Order: sequence, then C-alpha cells, then structure tokens
Amino acid sequence: MEESLLARQGRIGQNMPMALTDLLLLGREVDLTSERGVSCTGELPAASDPDLVARGWAARKALGSRALILGHHYQRDEVIAFADITGDSFKLAQSAAASPAAEFIFFAGVHFMAESADILTSLSQKVILPDLAAGCSMADMATQSQVDDCWKVLEDLGLSSATIPVTYMNSSAAIKSFTGAHGGLICTSSNAKRAMEWAFSQGEKILFLPDQHLGRNTAVLSLGLTLEDCVLWNPWKPMGGLSENEIRAAKVILWRGHCSVHGRFSVEAVKEIRKQIPDVKILVHPECQNEVVALADVVGSTESIIRTIEAAPAGSAWAIGTELNLVSRLAKKHPDKRIVFLDKTVCYCSTMNRIDLPHLVWAMESVLNGHVVNQISVDEKVAAYSRIALERMLSLPI
Repeated sequence: MEESLLARQGRIGQNMPMALTDLLLLGREVDLTSERGVSCTGELPAASDPDLVARGWAARKALGSRALILGHHYQRDEVIAFADITGDSFKLAQSAAASPAAEFIFFAGVHFMAESADILTSLSQKVILPDLAAGCSMADMATQSQVDDCWKVLEDLGLSSATIPVTYMNSSAAIKSFTGAHGGLICTSSNAKRAMEWAFSQGEKILFLPDQHLGRNTAVLSLGLTLEDCVLWNPWKPMGGLSENEIRAAKVILWRGHCSVHGRFSVEAVKEIRKQIPDVKILVHPECQNEVVALADVVGSTESIIRTIEAAPAGSAWAIGTELNLVSRLAKKHPDKRIVFLDKTVCYCSTMNRIDLPHLVWAMESVLNGHVVNQISVDEKVAAYSRIALERMLSLPI
C-alpha cells in the first residue's frame, strides 16, 4: 500500500528537524484514508522532534500576551505542555469568555469547542483550531435539518411550547443556535443536572441533544426520573421511531447520539476489572451507557474525575472509564494509587488527537509571519442565538 503523505511527514519528522513547508502541509492537507493520531491498538505516535518542541516554545514566547492557548484534558501530553489553561469543555468555555485581552486564542480541542470560544469572544479576537479535521462524531449526529424536523413534529402535536431544548456542548453552532432560539440552554457534563432542573422550571418536557447517555443518566441518576420517563428519538425514522402516545408521555426526549469513545465501555469490562482487582473503584464519565454507569462506584465529568483521583487515598485502586490520554496522565501524576483504564481495547479519541504539536507550531508560526490560519468564525446570525444559549448556561449557579 502506498505510504500516505502524512505518514511520510511523520516519519521524516522523527529523523530530522521539520521545515516550515512540512508544517504547512500538515496544516493544509487531509488524509482521508487514515485516522491520524492513533493506531488501532491505542498507541500514540512517537514524540515530536526536539527541534520542533524548541520552535514551539520560541513561537509561544514571541506571541506573548497576544495569545492564549486552551487545552482540553484529552489532548496528548506534548500539546498540553503548551496550554495556558487546561480543562473540560465547560471550563474552557468560561476561560474563553473571561479572556478579552487575548488577540489570538489557539484552541487545542475539537471544532465545536472552538466555535463556542468564537461565539463567546469579541469580534476583534481570533480563534484558531490548529487542525480543521479535529471534529466530533457526536456533534455530527444531530444536523440542523434533522432537529428542525423533530421540532416540527412537536409543533404539530402541540407540544413545542412546553418543550425546552437542552443541548450538550458537544454540538455544532447551528444546533446551539436552534437551542437559544427556542428558549433552551447549553450544558456540559459538569452542569447537566442544573441545566435540566432549569429547563423543567421553564417547561414540562426536555428535548436533550445530542448525547442520549448523558441525558438519560442525568435524568435518572440526578433528577430521580425513571427510564420509562425517557424516550429515544431516532432522526432516521418517521416521528423519531416513536408513537404519538410515547412522545406525549415522555418527560425527556433523548436524541440518538453518543460518544464513540465512552459508548464502548461495557458491562463486561466492569465485571472483568472487578475480578482482576477485587478492591477496585469504578469511576466513569456520564457519557457512558446507563448499564455501565449503574455499576460504577463514582460517576462524574472530566473535572470531577480529576478531583476524585486527587482526593483518593494512597494505595487505592481505580478503573477509569474516560479518554485514555487523561487516564494515562492521572496514572503518571498519582503513582501512589493504582489507576487503570477500564477497557484496554478502546483507543484514544482519534479526532481530539489530530491536534498535534506540528499543527500547533505551524499555527503559531503562521500568525507570527502575518498569516492567521484555520480561524473559526461563526456566522453572526447563528452566533447570536448560540450566545444566548451559552450565556444561560454560564449564568447557572455553580
């Protein structure tokens, strides 16, 4: 099989300093035949050439206070090293909104996160996503036309006025805009309970987009609803694959979306880990399936997972069900605790790992050379209602 362009560049980069042309190609080209950033066995590529690391720090120093680098916890270590602020999507959204002095915001995350940062920052600020291929499969599972069709059904049934959209941060700007325009708000895994409580104070039903698992787990575990109170809307079927009576009876209408990483943790993996490590505590993200969450000892957002491990006693054992970069980082940071990945067969998040050091360095050096690359700009009409939905989230009590 012919070696791909990006594979050649990665091989060359391990043997010699990368030229600017190499970085330009890495930033502009797309290899549709590969999942860059990970292998099927969950292995990361070798660390970047030390000369590239030095170039990165030189560029960062030259940019100074003009730049802010935001790094999501799921990024690899060599990218996180450059982040001024690390966090989950909620914390990074707050950080973007609270950083009016930064002329350039380099977002080491995925596309929907950079969109949110652009919506929450001023027109004079420029949000840069080092690799435009860094998307999110969950966000792609709800398109504007599909959501419009769903809402039309609710309108025809006379239910739309009593239904409040709650949209997970892992969604496109178009879906966030829909949410703001129809009286709803955005949530993250950190504040999904508060967001849904707010929604029920405004209406009788919730349309939860696009992650079914976070919506179901929050409704059942945090709000005390039952699984029967929730129905699953399949956008590929007429009326979402539901009857009129099912839609009318539901308190929460869940969109048929999921995270490709968290959705693969299984009941079998939990049982196997408990056999191998009898005293282990299972700690999982609420994007996991309800059956897995029900067997866990602790369920929490990315930030909550970090706090839980930090507060855990020395000698304790933990199996964590979230993205592998974060689990590996926690294991290195806390050698006094036994920290294992809940399922060894699950790879790193391939789209998150597309933000690698070559792309970040290329983006910073390009700005220093007077060229703003990969700027994320949300249409102002879309941004206006998206901003309303995001600001409703940010105004929730902590």
